[in-house]
Amino acid sequence: MHRLNALRPRLMTVTIAALGAFVFTLVGLPLPFLFGPMAACLIAALAGAHLKGLGQISVAARTILGVAVGASITPALLHQLPLMAASLALVPIYIALIAAIGVPFFTRVCKFDPVTAFYAAMPGGLQDMVIFGAEAGGNVRILSLVHATRVLIIVTLAPILLVNLYGVSLSNPIGAPASTIPLQELALMAVAALIGWKGGERLGLFGASILGPMIVAAVFSLMGWIHMRPPAEAILAAQYFIGMAIGVYYVGVTLRELRQVVFSGVAFVFLLAFLAAAFAELVILTGFAPKVEAFLAYAPGGQAEMTVLAIVAGADLGFVITHHLTRIILVITGAPLAAKLFGAGKK
Repeated sequence: MHRLNALRPRLMTVTIAALGAFVFTLVGLPLPFLFGPMAACLIAALAGAHLKGLGQISVAARTILGVAVGASITPALLHQLPLMAASLALVPIYIALIAAIGVPFFTRVCKFDPVTAFYAAMPGGLQDMVIFGAEAGGNVRILSLVHATRVLIIVTLAPILLVNLYGVSLSNPIGAPASTIPLQELALMAVAALIGWKGGERLGLFGASILGPMIVAAVFSLMGWIHMRPPAEAILAAQYFIGMAIGVYYVGVTLRELRQVVFSGVAFVFLLAFLAAAFAELVILTGFAPKVEAFLAYAPGGQAEMTVLAIVAGADLGFVITHHLTRIILVITGAPLAAKLFGAGKK
């Protein structure tokens, strides 16, 4: 009975997410397996439903996107890296400006303590920033809500802007059907996902569920062992679990948190959006990258979500993910040192 009671919130969450995917598919809305679960779980969470994520299952789903990115790392992409250098050189400046704007915003306007303000402003991975902030003495609940709000809004607005500003159809095939991919390649993708994920965790690799599989799949790709992305069915499943996880972050949100924390996160996202737009426009005008690639490379969303959008937009996945990896690596490695400069070091 106890096990059944513990399982019930997860079953309800999966059911609500599936209903959202079904409704979005039925209506013909874009990315139904991402936005349907996200919207349904968000509405249910704000309505007071006791939802619960799927833990390691959701984490495992992210390995699919890691393999998708790794499979796109080919010798041809490596030859393109010098051409990305000028655009990549702007990423540290981009991060510094985000910190310079975000930390004062969260401390002076939102009245967050210095530690919480610093890690709320940093555009790193959601889980990483929450963990770092918690270790430094920040408010975990505030950090979770601010970063979940950032990811939610970016993931929602980015497709709208891609369609309306750049004329992208978001109908690019996300992958070939599983039945058309050789069994040996499917097996190697599964090996890359599992070994990369668990091996990355053992080595203490940040973002191990994505970066570990990405590294192993990249090695397989460069050796000529795999030539395709994971099957479409797997990428749809990854979208489903990612969308569900974003919505679940809002479980238990109070009116006070909505007013003080979530609205602060919304305001900051729009500040981020203006900054991201400025850098993307600079990259476009200088000819460093085409419009869609520049837009997605500087969109301050999560790595997993940006991977999905890059795939469905038919963008250069290597270019987009290289920029996001650079941003995340700089934030992860530099955050503890920068925190001290902002008076937000570990207590």
